[in-house]
Amino acid sequence: MTTKRLHLFSGRHNVELTELIGQHLDTHVTDAGIGQFANGEFHCKFGESVRGADVFIVQSHGEFDGRSVNDAIMEHLIMVDAARRASAKRITAVMPSYGYARQDRKAEGREPITARLVADLFKAAGASRLVSVDLHSGQIQGFFNGPVDHLTAMPVLVDRLSRLADDLVVVSPDAGRVKVAERYSQQLHADLAIVHKRRVNGVKNVAEAKDVVGEVEGRNCVLIDDMIDTAGTICQAAELLTERGAATVTAAATHGVFSGPAVDRLKNSVLERVIVTDTLPMPSEKRFDSLEVLSVAAVIADAIRAVFEESSVSQIFDGQNQQ
Repeated sequence: MTTKRLHLFSGRHNVELTELIGQHLDTHVTDAGIGQFANGEFHCKFGESVRGADVFIVQSHGEFDGRSVNDAIMEHLIMVDAARRASAKRITAVMPSYGYARQDRKAEGREPITARLVADLFKAAGASRLVSVDLHSGQIQGFFNGPVDHLTAMPVLVDRLSRLADDLVVVSPDAGRVKVAERYSQQLHADLAIVHKRRVNGVKNVAEAKDVVGEVEGRNCVLIDDMIDTAGTICQAAELLTERGAATVTAAATHGVFSGPAVDRLKNSVLERVIVTDTLPMPSEKRFDSLEVLSVAAVIADAIRAVFEESSVSQIFDGQNQQ
C-alpha cells in the first residue's frame, strides 16, 4: 500500500509566504531548482521525486526583484508542467494573487478576457486544482475546468480591524465592492457607507470620487477593497471621507500591488494606516511607516491541509468565502 505524500514547492515571487505556509503545515518546502538561461528563459528541476505525490506549487502573480507578473505566471506554469511530467498524482496551483484577475469580462469591444486565458494555461500545463485568495470577481472560479478553492483574507483582516477603534464605519470605495464591504460590516458589527465614483471612459487606472452615501461625520472609517494598485481610488475616497467629517480613515485590502505612484500617494494621503496581507511580496522600497502587512499563511495552510485530507475547504470559513 502506498502512503499519501504532500510536497510543497515555491516559485521565486513569494518565498517567505511559502515558508510560513510550510511551518503551519509542519512540512518543509521542497527545492524546485529554478534557474534562468542567459536569454531569460526559465528552467526548473525538482530536487526530490514527486511520483504519486500530492503536489502544491505556490506562486504569487506579481512583480518582484526585477521580474514582472508575466514572469511569475510563466515560472508557475513551468513548475506545474515539470510536476506533471514527473508523474505527480495531483497538482494544485496555489496562487495567493491571481494574475490578470481584473480582465474577467469584456468591458468594451475588441477586448480579451485574460483571466480566462490564464485559467486555460494552467489547465493545459497540468494543474488539477487552483487555490487563490480574494479573486477580483467570483466568476473567475468558472473559468477553470476543474475545482477552484476561493479563499478569503477576511478572518485575518477582521481580526485586526476589530481592534482598531469603536464606532467603525465600513466604507466601499465603489459600487462594485458593496457586497464585500457589507460582509465586513456584518462581521465587525459596524455601519456601512459607499463612495460613489466615476471612472474616466477609456483611461486605465483613473477614477473620480464624487460623493458619499452614509453617515461618516465624526466616525472611524475603514475603506475595504480587494487590492490597492496605483492607490488613486483609495486616496481620493479617503480625502472625500475626510471632507465629510470622518474622524479617521483606514484602508484595508488583501493585495498590496502598489504600482507606480502608489507608495508616494499613500504616504502623502490622509490615511491614518494602510493594512494589506502578504499575498504579494512587500519589498523594503514599498514599505512606509503607516503600512501594516498581515499574513494569510495560516489561511492558505488550512486550505492545503483540507485538500490533502479530502475535507471541506468552505467549512474553514463557514461558507463566507463563497458569498
